[in-house]
Amino acid sequence: MYSLDINFLKDRVPSPTNFGGKKTRAAMSPRDLTPLFIGGAIAAFSLAIVGTGWWLLQAQNEQLEQNIAQLEQENQRLEAEIGNINKIKQEITQVKSETQALVTVFDQIRPWSAILQDVKERIPSSVQLGNLKHIAPTPPAQGQPPTSQVGGIEIGGFARSFSDVNDFLVTLQQSRFLKSKEVRITGAELTDAPLPPNGSLPPGAKLPKVVRYTIQSSLSDVPASELMRELEQKGTVGLVARIRSLQQTGALQR
Repeated sequence: MYSLDINFLKDRVPSPTNFGGKKTRAAMSPRDLTPLFIGGAIAAFSLAIVGTGWWLLQAQNEQLEQNIAQLEQENQRLEAEIGNINKIKQEITQVKSETQALVTVFDQIRPWSAILQDVKERIPSSVQLGNLKHIAPTPPAQGQPPTSQVGGIEIGGFARSFSDVNDFLVTLQQSRFLKSKEVRITGAELTDAPLPPNGSLPPGAKLPKVVRYTIQSSLSDVPASELMRELEQKGTVGLVARIRSLQQTGALQR
């Protein structure tokens, strides 16, 4: 019989070795490195985009911080100006209040010369004026407004009859310096006529009976600025000039 003799070692191709006895790797071609280059480029581009974005963000943050600082300074400046404006407003309010108080004083003035002249012009020929005095305003009750800020007057004297006293009362009720509804006779009685200035009478002379009267009234609360015509007619030119000056400046309405 035949025998088959096969030598496997002979057919084996020896693998190349290096000088150190280690096997050498096959060299890689540039085509095999292309994915690595692409991946590295993409990574570098991504890092560049991130770096650029971070730099832009930092720049924007710095700009925002500068804007905030400027706005805070502007806000402080505006708050200071607002404080000055509020202070000026308070001063203006105080000046207006003081001016209004002064105007109110002028507008409530009742010159006695004008009142006396008005009473003299209204007194009948049969009535004698003995005295005229001012009545101070009555303090109001607790929690109640004052009834009058200028008070009133009391007129006293003699008249030939009660009818003459009534006539005098009617003429006084027509005065704009008085409150017509509050003009009233508070006293009227028959009495001997007063002695003449020399204090003596002729022999056998006898004084007639006369009426001693008293009339009271509250002064009108009509502002003096609305009594300009009456004040001018009574010769109160000083007060009229002051009121007109206040009207020209706008402190007092016409």
